[in-house]
Amino acid sequence: MSTAAPNVDRRLVEQIVREIVLRQVGGPPWEPNLVVSVSARHVHLTDEHVETLFGAGHRLTVAKDLYQTGHFAAEETLMLVGPRRRMLPTVRILGPTRPETQVELAFTDGISLGIDLPVRLSGDVRGTPGCVLVGPQGVVELKYGVIRAARHVHLAPDNAEFYGVVTGDHMALRVTSCGCSTVFENLIARVGKGIKLEVHLDTDEGNACDIDHAEKVELIKL
Repeated sequence: MSTAAPNVDRRLVEQIVREIVLRQVGGPPWEPNLVVSVSARHVHLTDEHVETLFGAGHRLTVAKDLYQTGHFAAEETLMLVGPRRRMLPTVRILGPTRPETQVELAFTDGISLGIDLPVRLSGDVRGTPGCVLVGPQGVVELKYGVIRAARHVHLAPDNAEFYGVVTGDHMALRVTSCGCSTVFENLIARVGKGIKLEVHLDTDEGNACDIDHAEKVELIKL
């Protein structure tokens, strides 16, 4: 007597096989070290704008190393002025310097400043709003570069293999927290060599799920 074979989810089977193989050959760890970081409002500057704002020959001073190797929070801060003279008096600068100046704010920061923030991946700043940056030695009238950073996850190649994703794929973050459990969808995967596995949320998103008191975080491919 024969019976019909059950329906099999091929993607699930492939994932199970991949995980078994990775265990046996010493591939990515069974439980990758997932870090979720909350990015407060900050600015990335060009070398030229650093000198305009802080004086000729000035270089950013490292105050604190960030999780990604080579990245840091600088001692320097500046004032950010939006439309109708609304301002944020102390905005931290992150290093190292970049080819283009970029301001990253949370949604509520945009409301406070009167700026309609577009959601963009870091580096995608063409056609975005501008603002005025005020430092102790000068002023920069930024024509564009103010964004709300799209939520995203940085992955090393072995992390990407573990989750079965490539750059540009969408993932989800499930945060289990007492009374505030939340699922954030459409995290954009950004894969690169020398990168540590890290999810970036802004302050609004971090507060919404009470990330500081999270009991568990899980990264999922959509």
